[in-house]
Amino acid sequence: MSDNPNDFVRLLGHAALRLWSELPREVQEKLFETAVPLDPSIRNRLAIFLHDRHPRTAHPPKPTQLA
Repeated sequence: MSDNPNDFVRLLGHAALRLWSELPREVQEKLFETAVPLDPSIRNRLAIFLHDRHPRTAHPPKPTQLA
């Protein structure tokens, strides 16, 4: 492995993805906010990717009736 910074960035990115569902919610949110630019389409695509890949990050289903 070279000392190319991009190699280290890629390694850390892959590690974050593997551990994503184990990270506390506040850490997930901070990583997400740090990772995405202000472009809403990129934010949305990353959110969909994470929700599809890690069920724990998916929003809970909305209740259909009152208990």
